[in-house]
Amino acid sequence: MKINSLSHKAKRIFIVVAIVAIASGSGLFFRMQRAGSDDSQLRLYGNVDIREVQLAFRQPGRVTQMAFDEGDAVRAGERMAALDAQPYREALAVAQAQVQVAQAELTKLRHGLRPQEITQARESLKQAQALATETERNFQRQSRLLESGASSQRTVDAARAARDRATAGVEAAKAAMSQASEGFRKEDIAAAEARLTAAQAAAAQAATALADTELMAPSNGTVIARVREPGSMVASQSTIYSLSLDKPVYVRAYVGESDLGRIAPGTAVRVKSDSSEKVYRGQIGFISPRAEFTPKTVETTDLRTDLVYRLRIVIDEADSDAALRQGMPVTVDVDAKAHASTPAAER
Repeated sequence: MKINSLSHKAKRIFIVVAIVAIASGSGLFFRMQRAGSDDSQLRLYGNVDIREVQLAFRQPGRVTQMAFDEGDAVRAGERMAALDAQPYREALAVAQAQVQVAQAELTKLRHGLRPQEITQARESLKQAQALATETERNFQRQSRLLESGASSQRTVDAARAARDRATAGVEAAKAAMSQASEGFRKEDIAAAEARLTAAQAAAAQAATALADTELMAPSNGTVIARVREPGSMVASQSTIYSLSLDKPVYVRAYVGESDLGRIAPGTAVRVKSDSSEKVYRGQIGFISPRAEFTPKTVETTDLRTDLVYRLRIVIDEADSDAALRQGMPVTVDVDAKAHASTPAAER
């Protein structure tokens, strides 16, 4: 009986030892597999980061139209809101009229005087020359009469003054004739050109202000906030809509310093959220050059107190959809082994 009992105990001990050995071997196997997986696969955690745009008018005015509500999808180039444009149309009309005035003044200076004005200047010169000839003759006659005593010194002086005035009139007529023939000064024309340029710039500003009374969607997106209503008076740069852009979609993730050498810009990744089974393709687009403390949103507890580097992952446009929403936590799998096998020249 003792022998049988000892044999039975020995069998039980052997079975226990075998189970422990198998369990230990299995644990080692799983640890080895996990370690092998860690060497070829890098798993990161992050959040979806979608860009938002605060849309506003560049001009102040009264809102006349709000075409979209919160949650509406908009396409690039669609008119989302409008201001009362009448004051801006009137300002544009005034600016355009000023351009026409400046253009007319410049044209007049470039063309010079009219033919009739040139003819009038020529005839004025002839009249001045005839008067100068007549006064010269009268002065000579009075001078001879003074020698014979038939005239007085006062009469001769008056004749001399009349001759001098006539001579000056001839010079003034010649200058007027020269100006009429040559046209206006180059400096006057340059000043007129500058006034025309300023008027055209003012008209362009008025046209831009009129165009700014319509608020257009800069790209495809979804309205997440409608801030104003028709009839509201708004100042320039006051937010009218908040628009969430459809594309591009980014993921903000963090990597520890020990894994920094396993990634590089352009490294392909796979992104998955908890809300669906879909796997999104993307690539690392940016790695911050500065270390920072891990944000509280990172799920891994072993990294929360460490210094990490921020990544920006760009989701392929063909894969991105409405299922990825702002702030959504996601898991990022990086094919670190493929990156490690890439030659440095190709990186």
